[in-house]
Amino acid sequence: MKKKLLIAVTFMLCLSKVGYTQSDKNLPFVWENATVYFVLTDRFENGDTSNDISYGRPQDGPALRNYEGGDLQGLINKIEEGYFDDLGVNAIWITPPVENIYGSVPGAGYGFHGYWTKDWTNIDANLGTNELFGTFVDIAHEHGIRVLMDVVLNHVGPDTSTDQNQSWPDEWVRRDPNCNFQGPGGTIPCELVDNLPDIRTDSNDNVSLPNWLLEKWSQEGRRDSEENELNDFFNRTGKSRSPRSYIIKWLTDYVRKYGVDGFRVDTVKHVEEAVWKELEEEGIIALREWKTNNPTKKLDDLDFWMTGEVFNYNAPSMGRTFTGDGFNVDYYNNGFANLINFEFRFNAEEGLESIFSRYDNLLQNQLGQGKSAMNFLTNHDTEEVFDRNRQKTFEAGTKLLLTPGPAQIYYGDETARTLTPGGGATGDATLRSNMNFSDLSNPNSIPSLTLLHYQKIGRFRREHVSVGAGKHTKLQDTPYTFKREYDQNGIDDKALVYTGNDNDFVGALDVFGMWSDGTELQDYFSGSLAIVSNGTVTFGTSFGLVLIGEPTSQTLSVDEIDIPNGNFAKAWPNPFTNSLQVTLSKTNLSADDIHIEMYDLTGKKVLENKKIKIQDSSFSINAPHLMNGMYLMKIEFNDRTQVVQLIKK
Repeated sequence: MKKKLLIAVTFMLCLSKVGYTQSDKNLPFVWENATVYFVLTDRFENGDTSNDISYGRPQDGPALRNYEGGDLQGLINKIEEGYFDDLGVNAIWITPPVENIYGSVPGAGYGFHGYWTKDWTNIDANLGTNELFGTFVDIAHEHGIRVLMDVVLNHVGPDTSTDQNQSWPDEWVRRDPNCNFQGPGGTIPCELVDNLPDIRTDSNDNVSLPNWLLEKWSQEGRRDSEENELNDFFNRTGKSRSPRSYIIKWLTDYVRKYGVDGFRVDTVKHVEEAVWKELEEEGIIALREWKTNNPTKKLDDLDFWMTGEVFNYNAPSMGRTFTGDGFNVDYYNNGFANLINFEFRFNAEEGLESIFSRYDNLLQNQLGQGKSAMNFLTNHDTEEVFDRNRQKTFEAGTKLLLTPGPAQIYYGDETARTLTPGGGATGDATLRSNMNFSDLSNPNSIPSLTLLHYQKIGRFRREHVSVGAGKHTKLQDTPYTFKREYDQNGIDDKALVYTGNDNDFVGALDVFGMWSDGTELQDYFSGSLAIVSNGTVTFGTSFGLVLIGEPTSQTLSVDEIDIPNGNFAKAWPNPFTNSLQVTLSKTNLSADDIHIEMYDLTGKKVLENKKIKIQDSSFSINAPHLMNGMYLMKIEFNDRTQVVQLIKK
């Protein structure tokens, strides 16, 4: 039978058996507006407990310096759950996923963070497999999310008693002197810290692969293929078989084989700047090759992109040239489209217009076309962070996500994850506590309310490139109101923001001539829609923040759903909070029989369960990540389909 389904007053949804393509995947994207989620994979979500102890690594290190269980499967689960979609994330930066040393360092524990490389050619077993890494990238791309892989070219992992027969030889690394950080000479040809062997990135000498690595590859059944690939690389490039060239090949393999979109480069100022240009050039070649070979998987035709960690690069103060620690280097001319900005965490103490005008000038004038600086408030190894005690989480989200330029959300910023975990954790370990998803069980908790705040602004930012990449203009001081406008590369977008106190914006709001009468606009903070009339728009919102733009998710027009033999399922309670039960009239169902999808009012798929545990013809759906509002749940098995209207409160 045919049924016509009307959602609210304006929207109509087509749920067809051919599936649903997420509108977010095709949204306009520029790196200057990227919302980058930086995650320590090991600390985020444990999706596969079978790999928690790999290579015989016991959990005998200091507090929060062991492997905790987070893995690539956990990231995949959260992507498919829609966690990052709801947050407006369009790029994920993961800590280095390559195989790290097996042993531990006294006082420093294990290499859970990924920066202590043992073998660049393999994914660390604590995180998953090479094949799973490829799946992770594919699924991220399906959701319109780019992947940034953290890479290390400055050093290998420390020498430990466990790894003592698998150390990198002296022709590859230097083990003295330690860096004194006095200019390039005291920062590049030296060990960053004691027992962190420094790769001889300055060398052009031909070096051989260490015997232990060749033997390892032989035991893993891949020595011939690895050596053949190396021969092909050096024949193509004509490069010497220097340490840096080997590593550049190994790193860019993740781009060529899996479609990684870019790198976040560690310890940039500890390597000769020309090396980064080499890495970028090979990354560009590799990504173009992958996109040519995978036309149905690619998100766009953008080139390979690199951001770098030049520690204490203060972007607004320094502009394009890093002038700290005795340096005077323009890294933007040496491979980088972006550098991480260490100044924003301090600027965030200022008022909105002071912040926004400063960063508008940085993006539009100081750095130049196509160059940007990535703003952050907290990260994994910087003790001086904004709001360490998580007392200003809403303010933090507003300032971070509305400031011009790319924004880096450090995992748990959006859920008020503790940065003072106690339990004996010290130093940078305090910044690396486990993700606090369990705190979201209470919808009225600070973590839940903070997440909701980030989600609203994040989705506004994701759907409107002008928010991060557009020209900033203050329109009035009281209430503080500004606009952003972007018109480049065939993308024309604009956004308008009012800020104030609750109930300030219940009535008509001036759109300052940005949109003509009759234009439909959305307030992304309240979710309300309204039509411009007499140069104003009225959302009736009770919130003190109004995020105005043209809705981009309304891509639906078909209003008929084929629902043969419906009314076989009951969902309860309705309204629901974080979970609901579904009872079916048919018995003896298996997981393969049932397929569940949920959609919001814009037609965006927000949840899909492909494997459902059924007991007594009933199963549970958990959806704590969904915002309050109306949803449709589509239930299918065999040729039977039913659509249930749900409300989350």
